[in-house]
Amino acid sequence: MTWIAVGLSAGLVLVLLGLYLSMTAGRLDRLHTRIDSSYLTLTSHLLRRSSVALELSTSGLLDPVSSVVIADAAHLARTAQDDGSVSWARAESDLTAALDAAFEDSDDVEYLMSNPVGAELLGELAATMVRIALSRRFLNDAVRACRQLRAQRLVRWFHLAGHTDLPHTFEMDDAIPRGLATRGEGGLASDALR
Repeated sequence: MTWIAVGLSAGLVLVLLGLYLSMTAGRLDRLHTRIDSSYLTLTSHLLRRSSVALELSTSGLLDPVSSVVIADAAHLARTAQDDGSVSWARAESDLTAALDAAFEDSDDVEYLMSNPVGAELLGELAATMVRIALSRRFLNDAVRACRQLRAQRLVRWFHLAGHTDLPHTFEMDDAIPRGLATRGEGGLASDALR
């Protein structure tokens, strides 16, 4: 009778272990899917920001120096992901710095807002920058959760992640330029998302 109890207990433990491993593998799969979709979303927002920055730099609304600096930084940001010569996150941070330098003065932003084309482009740029910050936060949160789950012993012992590479966070400066953030009550960025 004790052998039957031991056999049933062992069977129950194996069933529970199998359920746990199955649920954990499913959770890992969902996390990797969420990381992939967050990465694609972030990439599309970064490309949109560089497109708007290029459009703004060629609009004739900015001073020549700012136009050249923004255009150069936006071009590097667009090509850095495929090029490999410059870190993509570094190129995106450089574009953020160029935009911050160009739009640090709220008076310059007010002047651009007086032009309908400038107002549209700045509104789109501010909204895109807010979306970038949110997308990057979602991506990095998913990466942290995945790395934490993959660090568990049972996940490692049973190779539940398979041959999938360990995901990495995307670290860049995604601050909104001071002139865009301080305009009005909540700033142009918060106005653009309403």
